[in-house]
Amino acid sequence: MFSGIVEEAARVAAVKSEGGNRELTIECSFASELKVDQSVAHNGVCLTVTSLADDRHYTVTAIEETLRRSNLGLLNPGDQVNLERSMMMNGRLDGHIVQGHVDCTARCTERRELDGSVEFTFEYEVDPQKRRQGYLTVEKGSITVNGVSLTVCLSEPGRFSVAIIPYTLEHTNFRHIQPGSVVNLEFDIIGKYAAALIGDRQL
Repeated sequence: MFSGIVEEAARVAAVKSEGGNRELTIECSFASELKVDQSVAHNGVCLTVTSLADDRHYTVTAIEETLRRSNLGLLNPGDQVNLERSMMMNGRLDGHIVQGHVDCTARCTERRELDGSVEFTFEYEVDPQKRRQGYLTVEKGSITVNGVSLTVCLSEPGRFSVAIIPYTLEHTNFRHIQPGSVVNLEFDIIGKYAAALIGDRQL
């Protein structure tokens, strides 16, 4: 379980293909604190640490299904990836409940400089069945973009906007997102359960 509060925008040190899977070696400041089998969210995707090379590098494996649903298959050495370790149950939930299960990708269509923030607009493919299951956004609701917990400030079917404060822009890979960039989305799990309950009542 995660909160969508990114700890570090780390560097992809190496990428290796193994059949339909990809091994990602990540360089980050807290690699020495990790253990094999530990869960870490990468751009919002929960992956298991499979090996530790040294106190700066560790490796995870993304399977074919994960690559199909996320932007991890687009990562190359030198790219930045947002990292978050699983949350501790005795800590504050500063973001929102994030599972680390990416639902789909979206494409940035606009980046607009505002007075004190940057507004990003994203578009994603609308699947009517998925929409009925809660795969949607609502204004002032929560959305996870590349592992970052954000508040939706504009919501339309297949389209939404978020405003990024300077701190988040500086400390995540949002600073590299431009029109055309592909990002990972995880829709609010509470909204999914609410949609499922409403659907059951209509049967």
